[in-house]
Amino acid sequence: MEYLLGTDIGTSGTKTILTDCKGNVIAQDLQETDVLTPRPLWAEQWPDVWLEAAKASIRNTVAKSGVDKMDIKAIAISGLYGGSGIPLDAGMKPVRPCMIWMDRRAQQESDWVLETIGEEKLQRITHNGADPYYGYTKMLWMKNNEPENWARTKLFLPPNDYVIYKLTGQIAIDYSSAGNIGGIFDMNTRTWSQELLGAMGIPAEMMPRRLVESTDVVGGLTAQAAAELGLWAGMPVVAGGIDCGAANIGLGVFEPGVYAAAIGTSMCAALISDKPVQGKGLIVWPYLYRAKELSYYFAGGATAGAIVKWFRNTLCQMEYQAEQAGGPNAYDVLNEQAAKLPAGSEGLIVLPYFMGERSPIWDSDAKGTIVGLSLAHTKAHLYRAFLEAVAYSLRDAMNATGEDLGKSILLAGGVTKSKLWRQIFADVTGYPVVCPKNDVEANMGDVMLAGIGVGLLTYDEVKTWQVLDQPILPDPERHAQYDHCFAVYKSIYSHLKDDMKSMSALRL
Repeated sequence: MEYLLGTDIGTSGTKTILTDCKGNVIAQDLQETDVLTPRPLWAEQWPDVWLEAAKASIRNTVAKSGVDKMDIKAIAISGLYGGSGIPLDAGMKPVRPCMIWMDRRAQQESDWVLETIGEEKLQRITHNGADPYYGYTKMLWMKNNEPENWARTKLFLPPNDYVIYKLTGQIAIDYSSAGNIGGIFDMNTRTWSQELLGAMGIPAEMMPRRLVESTDVVGGLTAQAAAELGLWAGMPVVAGGIDCGAANIGLGVFEPGVYAAAIGTSMCAALISDKPVQGKGLIVWPYLYRAKELSYYFAGGATAGAIVKWFRNTLCQMEYQAEQAGGPNAYDVLNEQAAKLPAGSEGLIVLPYFMGERSPIWDSDAKGTIVGLSLAHTKAHLYRAFLEAVAYSLRDAMNATGEDLGKSILLAGGVTKSKLWRQIFADVTGYPVVCPKNDVEANMGDVMLAGIGVGLLTYDEVKTWQVLDQPILPDPERHAQYDHCFAVYKSIYSHLKDDMKSMSALRL
């Protein structure tokens, strides 16, 4: 029997699965990691943390599976959006930590781009805007603020491509990762924009020259890497791509016109399209399938599952410690309590802007906010309000897309483990929510890409893999209540926006 590996390097952990060629999961392993936040709104990581986590998860998965290593035919590796990418010197050693997607430090650089190059030209060439989210603005921040590091940097590589390089010795970047850097990638020609690179003073040599499809084999495992992982030298390593796109592939999304939300640490809610989408403030990059024809148009929260994890770690230490001592899962306890409360958490509304916000409001100064607290509210009220905040963020993203989104929403990620949260998403958006039965997220997409890349699988075969659960239907009464809550959610931000900006100035 033949097997495939899929590895996803996430913001808070790296996971690997091994499947057979029918999509049955044989073994898996997760290695948790953290994000470094040395200053408010900064978020970065040393790349070897990702590399060691990837190696450990692959090695452990292979060992757990018990299968003959020669029967494992390929691996694909996806990864978080690495923002600037990892700055590497002439010896391919990291110069500094990688500024990831969550990092918001490059506001001045974003303003400079709009003043110097202009929104019209940027949109015409890249189909994207200027914001600290984008990798090219982070590159400019490094150029302006760390000239010594900038002088040492010879190449930028995204996290998954760095790991692939360390495993194969080959340098490449897939189209989705290149496009997500933003302002220096031409979405019309699917190449680096020499015009914009020149205008920003970013040497073209700093960008990987080899652009590949997500199903392309980048190279084979080196003998050293194979020995470390328990695999065979020369085993094909397939390019993969941005993790939220891989999650969509794992859901079986290969055609335009599907709206899917991948919700983990952050949220990426996207419409796959073969024609321009006229949504306001969307992020655009080539899709992981038919990358030269299909585009991934998404809006989404900088924090989603991250704020719920923060809530558990910060305000629910008793429940978390009980879980670690062998008790029930802390989230299960909180969900059970919150499920007893009405829609709207009895007047509590949370703005989930704990790391500023990207699309659709594009505001680095936006702040996490809790409005409506009273002495009658409990921890359960707060927890439910945090769940609802992420659902409001999804509804905001859907409204920004401004297109026909179909009859239902495909929902993937850690949120699908919570029955209560799934129902809240349906009730807030008014759309039926459909989730995969198997919670493998981007990893299943990686396996599909690996199999297709080495000719073991076809697109028609993998389309049948994902079994979807029964749709979760919105409750009309709760949806009507959430219509009112969502309007208040939008109003709170509009009224507090200027005060949030003033608060940022106070922090300085």
